[in-house]
Order: sequence, then C-alpha cells, then structure tokens
Amino acid sequence: MAHKRLPRFALEYLEGGAEDEAALLGERRAFADWRFLPRTLVDVSGRTLATSILGQSAAMPLVASPTGLNGILHAHGDCLLAQASQQADIPFVQSTMSNDTMEEVARAAPGVRHWWQLYVFGGDEIWQELLRRAERAGCEALVLTTNAQIFGDREWQRRNQIGNARLSASAALESLTHPLWFAENPLSLGLPKFANIIDFVPKDQRSFFAASNWVRAHQPTSLSWDTVAKIRQRWNKPFILKGILCPDDVRRALDSGADGIVLSSHGGRQLDWTVAPLDLLPVAREIVGEKIALYMSGGVRRGTDLLKACALGADAVWVGRALLYGLCAAGAAGAARALAIIKAEALDAMGLLGANRIEELGPHLLAHAGRVA
Repeated sequence: MAHKRLPRFALEYLEGGAEDEAALLGERRAFADWRFLPRTLVDVSGRTLATSILGQSAAMPLVASPTGLNGILHAHGDCLLAQASQQADIPFVQSTMSNDTMEEVARAAPGVRHWWQLYVFGGDEIWQELLRRAERAGCEALVLTTNAQIFGDREWQRRNQIGNARLSASAALESLTHPLWFAENPLSLGLPKFANIIDFVPKDQRSFFAASNWVRAHQPTSLSWDTVAKIRQRWNKPFILKGILCPDDVRRALDSGADGIVLSSHGGRQLDWTVAPLDLLPVAREIVGEKIALYMSGGVRRGTDLLKACALGADAVWVGRALLYGLCAAGAAGAARALAIIKAEALDAMGLLGANRIEELGPHLLAHAGRVA
C-alpha cells in the first residue's frame, strides 16, 4: 500500500541506505542467520509480551524509533505515529528533524511515553533550548544520536534532487502521478517544515531543502564524549545514546552517565558495511550486564525478529521502517496495524518456541545457521 501511495523520491527516502546498501542488507541477513530451537510440549497458555522499559510497563519490548521528515510520507505523520504508539502502549521517540512540534505531538497524544531525539547542530544554545522545550513538553527521556555528524553517502538522494535546492524534474513530475499523496501533502499543506528547529535557521534558508542542508552543514564534527557529559549534566531524566556500534564505545557509555544505549547503524544510511547491530548484541550484553538498558534497531520487520533480538540480549527493539509503512498506507490506523501485526506474530512465535514471557528468552533458544548444537 505504501508503494502505491508514495512518489518515488519519498519511497526511496523511506527505504534507501548508503552507497552499496550493504549495511542495510546485512541487518536483514543477520536475522536470517539465527534459527530457533523450539521446545514442544510446553504449556504456553499464559503468553505475554508485557515488559518494563526504563522502569515503566510496556505492552511489548518495542520502541517507536525516531524518524525525520515524516511529513513527506503523511501529513502530520509525527502526531499520527505518537497516537499509534500510545494505542499500542509503547514509547514514541520524536526526531529533531520531525515536522510537527514536540508541543503538537504532546497535545495530539496526551499520555504517550514521549521521548525526544537530539541532533547537535549549531551552537550549544540550540540543544540547550531544545532540552528546555522537551522538559516543558513532558518528554520522559532524551536520546542523543551519535553517528550522524557526517552525512552518509546516499546516492538515491542525488538522483532525485538538483543539487541541494529542489527535486529533479523527473522526480517532481513522477510525484504528480500519485494524486492522493499530492492532494493530502504538498497541494494542501505545501512542503513540510522542520517545525522544531526552524527558528534557529537563517530566514533565507527556511525552505524544505535549504533548511535540511543548513542543519547538515552545521552539525559539528567535534562531537565527543565531552559533549555527552555536558548534555548529561543538563538533562536530569533518562538519557540514552543511539548509534553505538563498537565494543569500546559500549564500555565508554557505562562511564558516561547514560541510562541506556541503542546499537544502531542509523538504518544503514551512514557508514556502509558496518556490523549488523544484532550481531553485536551478545558482546554488548556481556559488557553492560544489567547496569544500563541495551536496545537495538535495524532490520526489525516481524515478530520473530523481535524475539531473536531479545533472546540475544536486547531489552527492547527500536522499529522505524515497519511503522512508517503503516503510516504511509493509512495514517495512525496503519501504524497501529503495523504494531499489531508485529505483536501478533511475536505472541504466536513465542507459543511455537515454548516460551510464555520475554524473560524466558535467551541464546539457548537460538542456533547460528550451520552451527546447530
């Protein structure tokens, strides 16, 4: 449904990775390499996915991952994703590059577990103001993305744009062949704005493409663990580092004051040929023990993926694209449907695996392909 509705440039934004897209493909292959060792004759009549995320109950070990530019996928996409997350009883992480303000999201989904994802750009006063607003908006946690200070090489984007200013003629014309998307988005609302950060952008750079490029150009390559310390000092609620993919960084995160980390390649859109987050999970769990929360994102499409990640050590998975397909297809109802599909698949798979609770999952229920014990 999403493929039918979206124009090519928006669909490639949703699905594309960096360069050869090896990291993107590797994330799916990593799940394929792990096989279940199902137990039979187990009473599985009491199955539940209920768990705790950052000390609060959640219906399943899943977090709606931060995704930017949702406004090109569906009008007010951020608010709709928050509503779907609230309905599913899971946390929703809103991106700095979202198109609805954090205040609008808070009003649209009152009671949702609202987390704020931070990109550092410009001067310190910008992230400090965003933290103040997140606090006032009732955001429960802060998520610092650590691996996006240099923009990944995304060839599909160059195909669809003329420089950094506008869509190519072919991409613009092709978008007209999707009348429902065109009527609901650019025709009625114009191109979306980066509503949370637009006031920090020079007035002559506030168009859709220009603002995106301005922020990208002002993300400091000097981001370091010293920056993490400064942000940790300013934020008194749960603090999570997203984008960790190296065991040494996992160790450093333990000393940074972070409450959790997310193993993530940024959806395969940054450095290509990185290790799949799933493959790093057992090593990361051994390092952190139970000291901080351990999450992973990348390649999660089904309920069985969720179970594999939890069995290998994840406290929860973060899901982006799977929810966005639902959003593109049918707004909040579509995103809620995507979450319901993942949940139903996971519950059925737990029964077939011989487990009743998330706590029962572990590496003893998995075998790596070709090495069945």
